[in-house]
Amino acid sequence: MSELNYIRFWGVRGSYPAPFGSHLRVGGNTSCIELRADNHVLICDGGSGVIPLGNSLMAQQGIKEAAVILTHYHWDHISGLPFFVPAFVPGWKVNFFGPGDNKQEIERRISGQMVDPYFPVEIETWLADINYLSAHENKFEYGPFKIECFNVHHPGSTFGYRIEVHGKVIVYISDNELSFIDKTIDERKEELDQEEWQLIYAMQLEERVKALDVIRDAHVFIHDAQYTPQDYAKKRGWGHSCYIDTVEFAMDASVKNLYLFHVDPNYNDNAIEELHRASVKIVHDRKSEMECHIAREGLIIDLDNL
Repeated sequence: MSELNYIRFWGVRGSYPAPFGSHLRVGGNTSCIELRADNHVLICDGGSGVIPLGNSLMAQQGIKEAAVILTHYHWDHISGLPFFVPAFVPGWKVNFFGPGDNKQEIERRISGQMVDPYFPVEIETWLADINYLSAHENKFEYGPFKIECFNVHHPGSTFGYRIEVHGKVIVYISDNELSFIDKTIDERKEELDQEEWQLIYAMQLEERVKALDVIRDAHVFIHDAQYTPQDYAKKRGWGHSCYIDTVEFAMDASVKNLYLFHVDPNYNDNAIEELHRASVKIVHDRKSEMECHIAREGLIIDLDNL
C-alpha cells in the first residue's frame, strides 16, 4: 500500500464517544477521517478521533501542516479540537474550514467551546499558524485536493463534501437525513390539494436527482447510517439516516464503495455487524456491484488501488 495516498478512519461514531469493550471492533471515537496525498493532510471533522490523529502527526517529522474541514459544529464533530496537539505547537500550520458566512464566523464557532466555563484553555493558546479558509462558489483547493461543499439535511447549517484527488472521488457526508423531505410531506399531507401535491413531488424528485448527481460514480462514499428502521421511526427529523436509505441511495448513484458511518453509540459491535449483513443482502438482492463496508476505526483505504 502506498505510504502517501490513503484514507484512514480515526473516529466513526455519532453523537458521543463510546469507549466500551463491546464497541472496540468498530471503534468508539466520534467523527474524524484523514485523507493523505502527496504529503498533504486533509482532515474531515474534529471529533474525538482527531486526538489520536494529532498524536500520530506529532510522531513524524516530514509534515507540519494540515487542513481541517468541518461538516458542522455539533460537539461530536469538534470536541477533539481542544486536544489536537499540532494546533498548540509553533512551526505547525493548521487551516480550518466549515459552515459560516466568513472567516471570522468560522473562527467564532470553533473557538466557542474553548471559553470559560466550558474549557480552561482558550484558543489564544494555539501557538501554530492558524488560518481560516474561504470558498469561492462553494469550491476551493488544498494541495492536490479539489473540494466542493454542499448543504445537507441536518439541524443547523451542515455541509457534505465532495473531494477529488488523483482522479478519485471521495464523498463525505457524516450527518444527513435522506428521508427528511418524506417526513415533511407526511406531516402536511392533510393540508395539501392535488396541485400542491404534484408541485411537492416534482420538487422532491428534483432534489433527489441533484443529490444523486453529487455522489454519482464516487469511488468512496462515506455516509451517515446511524439508525435501524425501528430506531429511525422514533427519531425522524433528528437529522440522521436509516442504514437502508443510505444503501439504496448509494446504489442509485452507482457508488463503487460505500462506508456505513456515524453509527449509533448505543449499538455494540454485534449490532453493527448485523446491520452490515443486512446491508450486504440489500446490495445482493439488487444485483448491484457496489461494495458495502462498515467504517471501522483504524481502517485504511489505499487511494491508489481504488
